[in-house]
Amino acid sequence: MLTDSNIRNAKPTNRAYSKADSGGLFILVTETGSKLWRFAYRFDGKQKRLALGSYPDVPLKLARERRDEARQLLARGIDPGEHRKIAKERDESRTENSFESVAREWLAKFIPKWSDGHASKITRRLELDVFPWLGAKAVNEITAKDVLAVLRRIEERGVIETVHRAKQNIGQVIRYAIATGRAENDPTAALLGALPPIVQKHHATITDPQAIGELLRAVDGYAGSYVSRAALRMAPLLFVRPGELRHMEWSEINTESATWTIPPEKMKMRERHIVPLSVQAIAVLEELRPLTGSGRYVFPGERSADRPMSENTVNAALRRLGYEVGGMSGHGFRSMASTILNEHGWNRDAIERQLSHGERDAIRAAYNYAEHMPERRRMMQWWADYLEGVRVGKIIQLHAAGG
Repeated sequence: MLTDSNIRNAKPTNRAYSKADSGGLFILVTETGSKLWRFAYRFDGKQKRLALGSYPDVPLKLARERRDEARQLLARGIDPGEHRKIAKERDESRTENSFESVAREWLAKFIPKWSDGHASKITRRLELDVFPWLGAKAVNEITAKDVLAVLRRIEERGVIETVHRAKQNIGQVIRYAIATGRAENDPTAALLGALPPIVQKHHATITDPQAIGELLRAVDGYAGSYVSRAALRMAPLLFVRPGELRHMEWSEINTESATWTIPPEKMKMRERHIVPLSVQAIAVLEELRPLTGSGRYVFPGERSADRPMSENTVNAALRRLGYEVGGMSGHGFRSMASTILNEHGWNRDAIERQLSHGERDAIRAAYNYAEHMPERRRMMQWWADYLEGVRVGKIIQLHAAGG
């Protein structure tokens, strides 16, 4: 029988040698001085060895426990070497098909189609709120209870919208696993009604025609920089996202076709977006061209013409005009346009397409792109005329059919 003392004192020689313990356990002392635990056994008439670790990382007591486990497998007619091999393959399969592994694969597939900001939000949400608890689990073993436990942790922070976003992302990853043959069902579908509802928060906006007129007249009298005033004038005419407006480049403008073509890399859903330019929008651009037309950006920053204006420029200008937080925002021009265009009977698909809201069905997206452009041109000119009317105090009822 071995003891810790005679194991420690075993010295290497010019040949490897072994020192036996009991029950088939022995330690192999190599020429380099390594001390390796081995278990000798017979299975199906063949002599075999099983590695049990190295000393002193695996002390004598643990080596004996591992030997006993192997002997129990033999008593049940199981080859401990084959059992370990199968377990290792299963563990490797679990690692390859873990939620985090599948999620990383899903992200790599779809990130090229997303904007940098959108991709960063989803990746960070998974890394901070999901992977620590679900990441190591095999994707096909995740239950509704597992997902709910993750979501409850997020809910405790009071960020209900993030709870729903995380549930959506978890479901997307698992459905990707189903599509690629690594899972069979989506447990997030069983959580219907288990989460608190999102309290809808709309971007601050103004939809009363009289109030819109007051806002536009205030913009006309804005005493800040000329570039900021031009951006304020353009924001309601185009109702694009604030980030898209401030990154507008002169090379993207075609005054002959009266269009602004935003490249995919600047869009949230990584799809090219065309904005028809009204007569009024082109007039703003032509007024601004002598000042910024020789540079890259239509609305350059105050400190450097090589960078676009600050993301806070439009909101800060609205604050200077007396519109407090919660009253009006740069993003609110989108809500303003959407509300009024819908109220006046414009085609909902044309409105949604102009707002560049994602179209889930690729075939329908292509159809809408082709079919709605003429109507979108009419709609954008109608909208500019409407704004011009309310700006001068004419609360007139312009109808889509007559636009």
